[in-house]
Amino acid sequence: MFKYIIKRLLGMIVVMFFVSVVVFFFIHLLPGDPAQVIAGPEATDADIQNIRISLGLDKSLFYQYCHFITNLLSLNLGTSISYDKPVWDILEKRYPVSLTLACCSLWFIPVGILIGVLSAVYKNKFIDYMAMTFAISGISIPDFWLGLLLMIVFSSELGWFNSTGYDSLKDMVLPAITLGTIGTAIIARFTRSAFLDILSENYINTARAKGLRETQVIWKHSFKNAVLPIITVVGLQVGGLMGGSIVVERIFSLPGLGSLLLDAVNSRDYPIIQVLLLLYSFHFIVINFMVDVLYIVINPQIRLK
Repeated sequence: MFKYIIKRLLGMIVVMFFVSVVVFFFIHLLPGDPAQVIAGPEATDADIQNIRISLGLDKSLFYQYCHFITNLLSLNLGTSISYDKPVWDILEKRYPVSLTLACCSLWFIPVGILIGVLSAVYKNKFIDYMAMTFAISGISIPDFWLGLLLMIVFSSELGWFNSTGYDSLKDMVLPAITLGTIGTAIIARFTRSAFLDILSENYINTARAKGLRETQVIWKHSFKNAVLPIITVVGLQVGGLMGGSIVVERIFSLPGLGSLLLDAVNSRDYPIIQVLLLLYSFHFIVINFMVDVLYIVINPQIRLK
């Protein structure tokens, strides 16, 4: 198991290296010149060129990439072009907001699993129909539409929550519901499918024939064998939470990483865009690494292989 973890960690380093290459060169393909944005519309060509030199944008892309990687390895994230502040200082204020939103949105894991289990146990009954209606609706409804709907109902009409801004955890309720709804629906569908396959196995019928309670059959025997595909889906959904919060943060005016990324793209703030994309990728890769480790912890056969 130790060798497997070391191997996966080395694989993560290789993946992050290729991600850094793709991110860096992709960003420089974006239209627009950050020097032009900083200088303003009335700046002369000489002013723009001086800004490009000061930012190091006059160098070759290879040189800029080597400089970027060198600084990154020394934990120097650079200076924001639009804010004129170290990127570290900006992340210190923005990252906790996005992390709080992501943690509050984790409600979709137990709720999605519970809905999927109930749907499988009560197959082709009213609960199943209601659960699958919710699942299909949750997958189909766009984040921005659901967020606006929640704002209209619970902020404008009922006045229970603030529609925008972040002052306390209460302000995270509507954004967390918006962000977690799709994940709940996806997990519910996959859980239902996994449980239906397990419930049709002979050993489940044997457990019932022995007189075990239905709760024991479901949670002790069925869930144990259906958990691997569920963990896979959960890992993918959790890994995408930070990246998926971009639209939600903009809708609810949350000062998190998502809003920061959109502003950075509009202002061609290369240092912030690069760091945020790498950070999102790092989150996703780490979550998938944790899922792989859970595989070999839960299933001994995978450990032996």
